[in-house]
Amino acid sequence: MPSVLIVDDAAFMRTSLKLMLERNGFTVVGEAENGVACIQKYVELKPDIVTMDITMPILDGIEATKKIKELDPKAKVIIVSAMGQEAYVRDAVVAGAKNFIVKPFKEDHVMKVLNSL
Repeated sequence: MPSVLIVDDAAFMRTSLKLMLERNGFTVVGEAENGVACIQKYVELKPDIVTMDITMPILDGIEATKKIKELDPKAKVIIVSAMGQEAYVRDAVVAGAKNFIVKPFKEDHVMKVLNSL
């Protein structure tokens, strides 16, 4: 089972993604509410996949993605962002994200993206 670290500053989004992932056979090994916590948990938990929000306090998802890719060039980061953040999504892909999911997301699309990794 692939392990996943869920990163989002909104607790309800983390819970929603966690339930969806676990229902589809993924193991959620941790959650983080900002980019700094995300990097610490990435190093500690070594997940197979990271779902990363872009807009977060302290350190945003783009900077956190860059740092994770510096630590682990093979890291698989999926950006989860709200509609209207297309420019940020481009920046995230340049930073090393593998793909992106737009909020509000549909379960079948989330699974398709994660399973493609």
